[in-house]
Amino acid sequence: MTTLGIAITGSGGATPDTALDNDTLSQIVETSDEWISSRTGIRERRLARPETQLCDLAVAASQQALEMAGLAPSELDLVILATSTAEDLFGSASNVQHRLGASQAVAFDLTAACSGFVFGLVTAAQFLRTGVYRNALLVGADILSRWVDWSDRRTCVLFGDGAGAVVLQRVEEADGLLGFELRSNGAQNDCLMLNYQPEAQSLVEGVTVSQGRYGRIAMNGQEVYKFAVKKVPEAIEKALFRANLSTDDIDWLVLHQANQRILDAVAKRLNVPGEKVISNLARYGNTSAASIPLALDEAVRSNRIRPGDTIAASGFGAGLTWGAAIFKWGDFYREA
Repeated sequence: MTTLGIAITGSGGATPDTALDNDTLSQIVETSDEWISSRTGIRERRLARPETQLCDLAVAASQQALEMAGLAPSELDLVILATSTAEDLFGSASNVQHRLGASQAVAFDLTAACSGFVFGLVTAAQFLRTGVYRNALLVGADILSRWVDWSDRRTCVLFGDGAGAVVLQRVEEADGLLGFELRSNGAQNDCLMLNYQPEAQSLVEGVTVSQGRYGRIAMNGQEVYKFAVKKVPEAIEKALFRANLSTDDIDWLVLHQANQRILDAVAKRLNVPGEKVISNLARYGNTSAASIPLALDEAVRSNRIRPGDTIAASGFGAGLTWGAAIFKWGDFYREA
């Protein structure tokens, strides 16, 4: 019986042109480049202009990924948009699908905050492994600047905007997704959230509804840090166990780009040397679901990551959600 698997054959990334560095940010809130960079590793972030739509970034990243994979949009069967900041609460994936010209693809949004890319990767893989679809596009995109409290220096220094995308293709007798672990814990939901704020509106006597709006990002940074440095290594170790691999088999560690201290602590706990850790958060900050594919794409285009390399990726964030995936990059299967 033929076994089916996946290969990740293309990647792309897109960020806004506007950059806000730490020195300039200090004109907005009481902070400094030294305070921010020493605590987070972030030196600047990219911010979307008011007229920029989430789909603009998502489409740009997707086009790059499709070009690298040598795939036409019309060949796509599935489009998954991992985001928490869609302009339309009904979803933005179909808009991405339409603007790409992926007329044969089904499209839907997936919301798992900063874990969205890893959750989306595992979700897309199931459609390919079962033989239902052949070609899938996974996009991680967020415009968090719209939801940041720019008077709160604890959070406004952290976030930026961007999009990253990968193409997944079904292959036979090989599988690039070697193992994964997905987890959630709603008991810690209040550690990182962007809540709806209801305002009562009376329609007629005895009938009152809510006509509120969403607030701003609120985070307990210390709790998120403690959660990440404990749970992320555990998830990676479990994913490695399912892949029948050890940390010595990892070529690259690509974590959600939230804080350099978290990246360093996770790598230390796993005994992964620093030269194997991919980090670009100094330039982009925390771009939520976009951070892993953005970092992955930059490393691929700079020839650091090469076909056949084994990557351990992990996302973590609001929900709280976290997950890890062990996968091979590129068309490794052609050499099998």
